Amino acid sequence: MNEHGTLDRLEPGMMIPYGGNRYTRVGEALANAFGPGDRLLVVQETGALLRIPGRVDEVVRARVAEARAAFEALAQVPPGSVDRFYHVFADALARNDVWERVMAANDEDVRRAMQRGRSTTRLRVSDKMRAAMIDGLRVWPGLAAADRRVVDRVDHGDWQVEVVRVPLGVIGFVFEGRPNVLVDACGVLSTGNAAVLRIGSDALGTASALLRHALEPALAAAGLPSGAVSLVELEDRAAGWAMFSDSRLALAVARGSGEAVMQLSSVARQAGVPVSAHGTGGAWLVADPSADAERFERSVRHSLDRKVCNTLNVCCIVRSRVEDLVPRFLRAIDEAGCALRGTPRLHVTPSAEPFVPSELFQRPTIVRRAAGDVEEPYATPLPEERLGQEWEWEETPELTLAVVESVDEAIALFNRHSPRFVASLIAEDREAHRRFRARIDAPFVGDGFTRWVDGQYALGKPELGLSNWEFGRLLGRGGVLTGADLAAVRLVAATAVEQRR
Repeated sequence: MNEHGTLDRLEPGMMIPYGGNRYTRVGEALANAFGPGDRLLVVQETGALLRIPGRVDEVVRARVAEARAAFEALAQVPPGSVDRFYHVFADALARNDVWERVMAANDEDVRRAMQRGRSTTRLRVSDKMRAAMIDGLRVWPGLAAADRRVVDRVDHGDWQVEVVRVPLGVIGFVFEGRPNVLVDACGVLSTGNAAVLRIGSDALGTASALLRHALEPALAAAGLPSGAVSLVELEDRAAGWAMFSDSRLALAVARGSGEAVMQLSSVARQAGVPVSAHGTGGAWLVADPSADAERFERSVRHSLDRKVCNTLNVCCIVRSRVEDLVPRFLRAIDEAGCALRGTPRLHVTPSAEPFVPSELFQRPTIVRRAAGDVEEPYATPLPEERLGQEWEWEETPELTLAVVESVDEAIALFNRHSPRFVASLIAEDREAHRRFRARIDAPFVGDGFTRWVDGQYALGKPELGLSNWEFGRLLGRGGVLTGADLAAVRLVAATAVEQRR
């Protein structure tokens, strides 16, 4: 510690208290790496010691400062400027010369990711992704003014109170390595907010190309401040810790793997920054005794077209229907695998083992993992306590099968083991649906395929993330976070004199 009371070095074995009555010790690697200008974050929930290099901290703080200045400037831009930004940005992505530069950057990102044994399923850009980004940008024009309108008014005769939606401020995002999230995040401008993003290192080159060749020129053409949407162009994951520990953020949004998201959320909370976490996913589908067999099979197949957070992860079939529905389930996952040029990988709970052909536990299959193809059994046993595990896959559909005595048992398993995210019931019985919706603890509940859970598909607005209820229900907000949701409520009192003005 120097004369100014700041930490400029660490010693191996140094005791660091956390959580009020616990402590951890500094490891040799951390002690050797830590130097003057660095920051040490102690995660109070776990005791994890996080080093933020001084140069990373400087870059992030500068970006947040730019975003804060841009937020203040956004309040003064002429009407229609934000709408113009969306139009210009969409038009830029539609230009082939711009897209060719984005594709070139993405090819390099994919090459580097493959060298590191990383997943490239959601990293590759495509014509479909391009069209979705353009369509998403064209949703926002016209919504900016509507989202600031007076939402309620209470008249007291000679004075009144108006309830007005106003912007939050600077929204900090840490996203997984998906190029399109930079475009989706621009929805914050529709409610007058600014954004600063840190994207997964796998997609950083693609995101930078989108920023340079389309986003920044669109901001300039619309007369919006340059820092209104910015990118922290650093691969160091400490950039996310630095951003989320900056108290100038109005909201921190974390998306990615469950463990990383939970750590980032802890960093934000202990800095006093509200956080919206979007980590663990995986959908559950339950077959009721009244389920239509054809509809059940279609729902399974259409919930496995690719791996995202709303992909089918656990299927529960009631015991009274195993004879006809288990064969249909196995056929559906085989067909999904064929469509993806892969073969299924099935995990089977003890309750389901007697109903799965024994030869499937012996049959070898080639599973496509991020690191390459490996040979694994088609089916393996899975203990019930692992029902909540989300399976990550490339082109090999991977999911869990459980057999239950009743839908009530399936609901209890979901509420106990799952991240409480997406639940779907296949049933012809209306009363079964009523009971299911009353008892299931999830923000997304359906009656067919699970992949409908998507902001743009379901609500017509590009999503910034989908939240589960694993750590409690969110106050006054649904599971879909979009740019339109990022508003605070202001109460404005006006006297009769003020109203006449």
